Amino acid sequence: MRALPFILAGLIAAGLAPVALRALADSGHTRINYRGRELPFPFGVVIVTAALLALAPLAIVAKASDEWLAGLAPNEVLIYAGGVAFLGLIDDMLGGPDRGWRGHGGALLRGRLSTGMLKAGGSLGLALYVLGRLEVSTSRWLVGSAVLVLATNAFNLLDLRPGRAVKAFVLLGAGLTIGTWELWPFWKLGIFIGPALVAGGYDLRERAMFGDTGANLLGALAGLWLVVALPIAGQAVALGALIAITVYGELRSIGALLERTPGLRELDSWGRPS
Repeated sequence: MRALPFILAGLIAAGLAPVALRALADSGHTRINYRGRELPFPFGVVIVTAALLALAPLAIVAKASDEWLAGLAPNEVLIYAGGVAFLGLIDDMLGGPDRGWRGHGGALLRGRLSTGMLKAGGSLGLALYVLGRLEVSTSRWLVGSAVLVLATNAFNLLDLRPGRAVKAFVLLGAGLTIGTWELWPFWKLGIFIGPALVAGGYDLRERAMFGDTGANLLGALAGLWLVVALPIAGQAVALGALIAITVYGELRSIGALLERTPGLRELDSWGRPS
């Protein structure tokens, strides 16, 4: 039963992906990637759509088996991940050239509210809301909310090459699972993880582009995994690492760091078409 959301949503995404590729391309929703290839965009919509389509059969199964739907797809996961994906879609469709906190802050100083600032503010509101619904201490609420927001932003910083964001997510998930020796956080997020892995394969092979819709969703899932799997001390350590990544990404190029670091360079390029 615990694996059902992961399997079902993943299968739906596998069937939906080819249809979405054609629909995005035929409707002119494309974007030029770093190698000058025009690709369907934003392919992250497949992840959210597959998860939502999976809710109907999951609700039927949950009702028939007297198991609460919240146990199969927790409300907090649906609210935060779905909300962040929606904010990413707004940025994909309406966003301007401003990038990073400095770019969005500069736009605000010029009297213009960028979609990036809307996304940051909306992510913060979602984080405070979903964690506020839980019975946690004030310190855990604040630290956890900061982890959610910065993890969401960090994966947006990573998504500048095909497959980079999904690889980072898989590595983080594997590390948390091995480190905590707990698999239940994976099952709680499974309704989005299954479709994310399917869509991630298309992103890696340069058949489509995630966009902020997909990259921010992966960041949201990463943040949720950190919050549900780690105690407050572990979340504080994760928060420090996320702050460092955010600051470095604003001042330097994370991609350049990966490309000049042996091991990381090979891992970053693995799986992409030559």
